[in-house]
This record gives sequence, C-alpha cells and structure tokens, in this order.
Amino acid sequence: MTPRPRIVVLPGDGIGPEIVAAARRLLEELGEFELDERPMGGCSIDAHGVALTDEVLDACRGADAVLLGAVGGPRWDSTDPDAPRPEQGLLGLRKGMGLYANLRPVRPSPALVGSSPLREERIAGTDLLVVRELTGGIYFGDSGRTGDRAHDTCEYSVAEVERIARTGFEAARRRAGSAAGEARVTSVDKANVLETSRLWREVVTGVAADFPDVALDHLLVDNAAMQLVSRPADFDVIVTENLFGDILSDESAMLTGSLGMLPSASLGAEGAPGLFEPVHGSAPDIAGQGVANPLATFLSAAMMLRHGLGRPEDAMRIETAVDAVLTRGLRTPDLAVAGEETVGTREMTEAVIAELSA
Repeated sequence: MTPRPRIVVLPGDGIGPEIVAAARRLLEELGEFELDERPMGGCSIDAHGVALTDEVLDACRGADAVLLGAVGGPRWDSTDPDAPRPEQGLLGLRKGMGLYANLRPVRPSPALVGSSPLREERIAGTDLLVVRELTGGIYFGDSGRTGDRAHDTCEYSVAEVERIARTGFEAARRRAGSAAGEARVTSVDKANVLETSRLWREVVTGVAADFPDVALDHLLVDNAAMQLVSRPADFDVIVTENLFGDILSDESAMLTGSLGMLPSASLGAEGAPGLFEPVHGSAPDIAGQGVANPLATFLSAAMMLRHGLGRPEDAMRIETAVDAVLTRGLRTPDLAVAGEETVGTREMTEAVIAELSA
C-alpha cells in the first residue's frame, strides 16, 4: 500500500488559518494525505517565544512537503533588534530546509484583466516566472547597530549565484518545451553600482554558455522595475538575487490585479521537501471576517502537488477549477471592480470544490 504523502501545514497568522483551512478541504477532495499542523510565525512567538522552534523545523525537514499560510502582523512589530519577529520563522525555514530558489509564476487570468491596475492591452499575453535566490544576499549578511549607525551586509558566492542561475535557465528550457516561443532568461542586478552584482552578472553569463538554446539578457533592477509595468508580456524567466527578487515579484503580482491570486514554491536540493505558500501577507485587517481570498493558497497547493509530490494531474485539476470559477464571475472583495458582487472565503472554496467534482 502506497503511504500517504506527509504534509506539514503551517497556518501562521492573520488570515493564514482561514485560507489554510480552505486548502485542507480542497486537498481532502483529491485524495488521502497525512496533514501535520504546526505553529510558526507570530503564533509561535506567543506560544514559545520564538517564531520557529527546532521541533517544527525538524518536522518540516522530515515531511514530503510544507504548506504555509501567512505570517506576521502589527502586534509583533518592533524596532528592538533583539525582539523575535514572525518573519524570522520564514527565513529560518528557508535556511534550515536548504531552500534556495523561490518560483513565482505570473499569468493574469483572462477573467481578471479588469482587476489589474494596468490596461488590458498592456498585460495581454503576460506569462512570466520570477526565480528569486533565497539564502544569500542582504537578508542573511551581517547586520547591526553601533551608536548612531547601522549596517546590513550583502554577500554572494560564485556557487550561490551559479546554483540559482541554473535553476532559472532550466526553468526557461522547460517552459519553452511546453509552449511556443523562445526560451529567455532576464538576469536582474545593479552591476553599475554593486560589486555583488558585478559578480552576479559574470557568473550568470558563464552559466548561459551551458544553455545555448536559452537567450540571456541583463537588466539593471531599476530599469527592470519600469519594464515590468510597461512591457510585461516581453518577459519569460526573470532570475535575480534575494532583495531584488522580493521587490520585483510583488510588483509582478500586481499585474494580476491582486496579490491574492499568486502562488509560490521554494525549492532546494533534488528530493528535499519544498515550501509552498501564497505570495500575499497575513492581512490582519480582514482576519476573521470570512472574506479572505483562498485562491492563491489553492494554487500554491497545486504547485505543491506538481513540484513537491509528483501529482501533476491533480495540480491541473485545481488550476482548471480555479479558472472555471473565475470565468463564472465569482469574486472575493480583493478581486472585484466597482459594481461586482462578491463572495466570501467559504463560498469561493465551495465553488472550487464543486468544479473539482464536476
């Protein structure tokens, strides 16, 4: 008998428990899974004094995949550098699980073009993937304060850059294999100012030699931010470092009209468990109101099934069901434009589950 896939579930804070509960219902419609729910983030700070306990990290390392809701909120905000912060749990997971690549697909649904802040003709045909390095850069460098000065150090090694560059080129090659069009990687840096970016550009250019079927171009990060809103359909795969990737992936998310629509996958070495989570935050202002959009979490579950559990057919079922529900006109408040009626988390969940059974 095939063992049930073991998924560690981290609901987190704010709307996290609501959207993760909805995703659990969805997974139950697709098969049998061993779901192990654990605290992480602000709720873990309240219970244990730290955002991520060793016990939870060990459980995540031993799972087949990890599904995360969202972490953080103003109740844990502090300027005290020694105070525990929910985001430390997320950074700790990435480092402790060896997750070095974050994949964020951006493909606006045709049913939601009216929700985007950009004109329809500008976003038409957009289908891009942001590949962000997760374990290096300024987020993991030395930081501190001395008197009236503070510092945050950005460092990258050749090995770190080469690893994420290969992930980006391999992703572009796979995408070209499943769709018409030239495979292309856009590497984003700040090589006109930063030494780490000059190293980045040199290494990425070297890796490109191993992928002659994939075109490469380089963009400075400020130019890339501008081009993302002026010609998003011209991008294929964007590969970049930790800080730039954090910013550009959220900017890319708004092409869809809402952060509530975008999933992400954080992956490590072959065969290691991945972390799957929606791009949006914990939205504490709407927590408990039953209006949170669960679709990004559903699509994150689809990425988990495809990239983490080897079940691409089930992943496609979720994606098809989400598209069908949106085409029917169902909208949570974050997706609605003026005059459109809205549904809550429960109604949207039930609609997607009904499509799975149709």
